[in-house]
Amino acid sequence: MALTKKEKETIFKQYQEWIEKSSALILVEYTGVNMNTLDTIRAKVREAGGEFHVLKNTLARRAFDALDMPLEPSHLVNSTAVGFAFEAAPGVAKALAEFDKSIEAVKIKGGYLGKQVLTANDVKALADLPPLPVVRAQLLGTILAPAGKLVRTLAEPGRQVAAVINAFAEKDAASMAA
Repeated sequence: MALTKKEKETIFKQYQEWIEKSSALILVEYTGVNMNTLDTIRAKVREAGGEFHVLKNTLARRAFDALDMPLEPSHLVNSTAVGFAFEAAPGVAKALAEFDKSIEAVKIKGGYLGKQVLTANDVKALADLPPLPVVRAQLLGTILAPAGKLVRTLAEPGRQVAAVINAFAEKDAASMAA
């Protein structure tokens, strides 16, 4: 079914809006995948804070070019879908990488992280990053470790003095009892 010029313009504007809103974009080929599997992929990507949409290649190419984000010609051949990361890019990348491993018909083509072009291997590396809360906890632990060490170091002489005084007090108590 052919689209009217007005419908194409609406789709083009929607593509641009999604691209601008996303912190990362992951292009996926899905040739031979049934609708149930596509719905499963959509659900997993949605859980990760993104959206997964099938794109019309020509309109997608125009939208990317209009936003000064040109793609390799091979990225927009065959069936193309895009995972848009509206929240955490690693989560969306991880969800799509899992399908890339488990379903032969799903193949990651590449994408963007911000305005930086990603290869398929870059997307898989992004998928291996820990979730944002874990990274925050690791960073906080790294920041707090020296402070904790400093507190223990400063407290140690006082603890030693208290231990010496306590030993003298116990010695005096023992000598008075005898």
